[in-house]
Amino acid sequence: MKLSYKPILLELRHPFRLATGSRTHTNVMLTEIHLKGLVGYGEAAMPPYYGENHDTAAAFLQRAALVLQQLPDPEKEDKLSGRSIQRIMVEVDAIAPGNYASKASIDLALHDLWGKTEGQPLWQLLDVEQKSMPPTSFTLGIDAPEVLHQKMLEVDDFQIIKIKLGSEDDRGIIRTIREISDKPIYADANQGWKNREAALDLVQWLASQNVRLIEQPFPKDDLDSAAWLSARSSLPIIADESFQRLTDLDRVADCFHGVNIKLMKCAGIGEGFRIARAARAKGLQLMVGCMTETSCGISAAALLAPFCDHADIDGCWLIRNNPFEMPVLENGKIRLNDDAGLGLRVHV
Repeated sequence: MKLSYKPILLELRHPFRLATGSRTHTNVMLTEIHLKGLVGYGEAAMPPYYGENHDTAAAFLQRAALVLQQLPDPEKEDKLSGRSIQRIMVEVDAIAPGNYASKASIDLALHDLWGKTEGQPLWQLLDVEQKSMPPTSFTLGIDAPEVLHQKMLEVDDFQIIKIKLGSEDDRGIIRTIREISDKPIYADANQGWKNREAALDLVQWLASQNVRLIEQPFPKDDLDSAAWLSARSSLPIIADESFQRLTDLDRVADCFHGVNIKLMKCAGIGEGFRIARAARAKGLQLMVGCMTETSCGISAAALLAPFCDHADIDGCWLIRNNPFEMPVLENGKIRLNDDAGLGLRVHV
């Protein structure tokens, strides 16, 4: 197997402001794994707050390329499959700590390649059912009312709006949205709340505004406040920055009602599915999320969505320069297509 990679900057349609900062683009590394005339596509989407960038990704992928070259030919020793990909990813994971998005880019490419070697879409190989696909939300960053009014014109094809909170005017933001739309809202504070009592009061008000869940209300290491709020909240409290990989699950399980699985945080599709099974066994709700990603990452995340309660996999709708064709959206839900692997079509 031969691994190649290329850095790109994904350009956001609008400046994206969170409680923790603002950005206009995201660093992404596109990967390809070549095997016997077939190509598997992957990507590493790397927002700055997780510490990866083009330089760190290139350094890691250079080492990973050597590991992949030294592995036995999967067609001779062990046909490429979900299990053989898991074994390969154990080798990749051991190269260096962290680098989760870079690792995910290899996992995605291997899964895409698996589907192509079988001549089947990945959703069939993974027993994914389109009928269970939840609607995905469309995300709006923190903005002035006039900007939010303009952005709301872009959400007609989506059933759910995701709103970034954590500013000094969270109620005003919600009131602005409610002047325009009565669609359900997912609220994401991005660690922006600091006071427990104020947070509980705000949650109670948000519930009256048809807000369906709250993501990451407090700083990621303040699990005591998360547990306090979860015990009192009428809305589900979902861990995002507090939770990355399967090894974090026991630490957060009693502090939140659910976890947000992002392939770029957990090193790919394989671990994403393992998290889903383990979290369900603990009675937790599941949300599948994304970074600012191309259709590659979003198509991969869509495989996990039918096993989740909530989906926020809109990343490719937030960018200007998607190198792949867009997924098909039907009634606010991503449609899984019948092309082999991830079903990606590269723009010529």
